Amino acid sequence: MYYLKKTFTISAAHQLKLSYESKCSMLHGHNWTITVYCKSDTLNSDGMVVDFSHIKHAVQDKLDHRCLNDVLPINPTAENLAHWICDQIPKCYRVDVAENDESLAIYEKN
Repeated sequence: MYYLKKTFTISAAHQLKLSYESKCSMLHGHNWTITVYCKSDTLNSDGMVVDFSHIKHAVQDKLDHRCLNDVLPINPTAENLAHWICDQIPKCYRVDVAENDESLAIYEKN
């Protein structure tokens, strides 16, 4: 089994739609650290699981310096963002999304 891990940062704003009072319901931003994990039994014809630049571009080009509410079809919580990113990347099985050094959401496919 081959494993791959790619980490990068995006700057993006979001406004959460919550069922309770929270300052996160106000528009605010983060420098998000995103880590994508992929795996495969085989390598593609280029000798890769997935090209690192393809991972970064599939996410960063769509989300960096954007308001996540404007580009995602989901309430842009860290948990939902991790799940959405995982669905965008071939052979991805896990995504970590950190809003800061103290808050991390992890999505992992079963």
